[in-house]
Formats: sequence, structure tokens, C-alpha cells
Amino acid sequence: MGLMKTLGLGLLGAATIAMAVFDHTATAAERSASRIVAIGGSVTEIVYALGAEDRLVGRDSTSTYPEAARKLPDAGYIRALSPEGVLSLNPDLILMLDGAGPPPALDAIKAAGVPTAVIPDGYDRNAVVNKIEAVGKAIGEETKAHDLAARVEASLNAAVAASDAGERKARVLFILSMQGGKIMAAGSDNHADGIIRLAGGENVLSGIKGYKPVSDEAVIKAAPDVVLTMSGGGDHTVQDKAVLANAAIASTPAGKAGKIIRLDGAYLLGFGPRTADAIATLHKALYPASEAKPGTGE
Repeated sequence: MGLMKTLGLGLLGAATIAMAVFDHTATAAERSASRIVAIGGSVTEIVYALGAEDRLVGRDSTSTYPEAARKLPDAGYIRALSPEGVLSLNPDLILMLDGAGPPPALDAIKAAGVPTAVIPDGYDRNAVVNKIEAVGKAIGEETKAHDLAARVEASLNAAVAASDAGERKARVLFILSMQGGKIMAAGSDNHADGIIRLAGGENVLSGIKGYKPVSDEAVIKAAPDVVLTMSGGGDHTVQDKAVLANAAIASTPAGKAGKIIRLDGAYLLGFGPRTADAIATLHKALYPASEAKPGTGE
């Protein structure tokens, strides 16, 4: 998924375009656009969920679900976009998840005059609902989007309610990458922290913000019960063997128990129509029916 390559790039540029687009109602041409390029895996998923996939002519490299999306031309990685790659698809509307970049690419796309709707991102239940509504508004499918948002919201609420972890929550360390034995982990205010909380876990590094390199001492002190990481992360996918071979992790409860949870990155961190399922999947992995929940004695 390439998350590490340019994590955090493009936020300012995307926000600038977002204000320009959402300060006014989409034009008739934008709402009826028939050549849409979707940038952002969750945005692409929403277009499919709204039944508007026949209007897509391209997607970014993070848009790998549903499987049919993989057959669309790839316009590049969301945080390392090439304006030529996007504009070569001759779109009449670009749906772009907030956080795309880099800023020079966004400036070039804006200068080309192609209508661009920047879809707000986030990492809580409201963010998913808002994202669906924003996509629907941008492509003229408000009624379908409202219905989908209501269904997804109900599923999210049910999944979160079912994820009450009881007395003590499982302590989770999310590892984004490991290079040269150095751990890049998730603090607060990001998608990993959001999904851990929704699934009834505790992020052991919530005292820091964003994705940060952490010292061995910090990992040992955090004492996670479980390590959470991604599959489908390309060159940055963390292998179980490397995790367990790390001396700091080996000294933690997670390392001693060999407790590693690995889920597809787009599914786990996408915050789209499948997030209720992701919450349930992660919760089940954190609290297997055959094991007692931490601190509950069950």
C-alpha cells in the first residue's frame, strides 16, 4: 500500500482544493460526470457501493477493492500523484480523498481546470458516514448515498456496541513498518488508533501523535498484549518472523505469546463501507472466543 513512502504529504494542498469545491453546490456537469477518476481506496469502494462504477475510468493504486476496481487504469499512488497520470485519463470529475498529494501535483491538476471534489477523511464512525454522503453529493447520487450511509452507520453502531472489551482492554501495538530493526508505530490521531479503539482495544502508544519511530525502551514499557500490522503493505509489509525476532518485542507479553494480528491494510484502515466488518474482525482477533479477555477472568 506504500503508506510509509510519503506519509502525511499533500494535506495542505488537498485542504485548499477541498475548500474551493465544497463551498458551493456541485454543478450539473459535475453531478452527471461520466469519466470519474477516484483517488483513495475508500472513495472507490463507495462509488461501487452506490452502483456508479460504470462512470469510473481510473483509480489510484490503493483502490484494490472490489476486485473489479483492479481492472481500471492506475493513476498512481494517492500521496505521490503525477498530474500527467491523472489527467491522461481525460476525467470530467476527480474524486480525491483528503490527504492526497504532493501539493505541486494538486496545483497542476487544479490548474488544468478539471472539477475536483476532495472527500473528507477521518478515523471515527462519523467520518465514514460523512465520506459516503460527500461522494454521493459530488456525483449526484444523494438519495442512494443517504440510504447507504444510514445502513453503514447502523452497522458501525452495532459493531462498536459488540466490541465492549469489558474490564481491561487488550493492549495493542500497531506497527506500520520495521526497517533496520527500527519500529515505526502508530500513536494517536490516525486510522490505526481509530480502528483499535472502535474494536475495543487500547493503543499502547496513544501518548504520541501520528506514526512515529519508537525506541526499544518505549516498546518494552508499553507492554503490548498483541502486535497489529498490515498485509498488503508492499515493501513495507512487516513479516511475523521479523517482529518476533525484535528483542524489545520479544520481552513484551505479545512477543512471549507470539501474538500477532495481520489484516489487509485497505480493509483495516480504509474507513469506508467495510469498516463495521473490520471492527468485528479485529475485535474477534483481539478476544478469541477460546481465550479469556484480558483481566476479566472469563
